[in-house]
Amino acid sequence: MKSICIRQAERKDCPRLLELIRELAVYEKAPNEVTVSLEHFEETGFGTNPVWWAFVAEANGVIVGFALYYIRYSTWKGARMYLEDIIITEAWRGKGIGKLLFNCLIETAKEKGWKAICWQVLEWNEPAINFYKKYNASFDPEWVNCSLAVGNGE
Repeated sequence: MKSICIRQAERKDCPRLLELIRELAVYEKAPNEVTVSLEHFEETGFGTNPVWWAFVAEANGVIVGFALYYIRYSTWKGARMYLEDIIITEAWRGKGIGKLLFNCLIETAKEKGWKAICWQVLEWNEPAINFYKKYNASFDPEWVNCSLAVGNGE
C-alpha cells in the first residue's frame, strides 16, 4: 500500500469531502439526498461553533477517505462519539484505510474520555457490517431510526 497520511480535516478539505459524500450517496442508492451546501458544511465544521470534526486519509496529497464525527450525549451514559460517516473512495477500498481511520477514532474517543463510539450502518451494507464485526461491534436491532423535518428542513 502506498503511504497514507491520516490528519485532522481542514476547511480547505471541504470541497473534496463533499465529493466523497456524494459518492457515498450514489453507493447507498440515494444520489439526490445530499442537499447540504458547501458554505453550510464549512461553517458547521470550521466556523465559530463547530458541530463536527473529521480525520482525512491522504494518498499522494489526494484525500481518498475520511471519518466525520460529533458528540452524542446519552442521559444514561454521558458523552459519546457519534460516527456520522466513514467514507473511502471506491478505488481505495480494501487497502486498510478504513482501519487506519477507525483506529484514529478509537484513540480520539479514549483521549477525550468517551466510553463508546456509536454509529449506524445500512442492513444491506455487508462490507461495512463485516468491517465493524472485526472490531466486535454490537448490533442492536431493537431501536427504530426516527427523524422529523422542521421548518424547511429535510
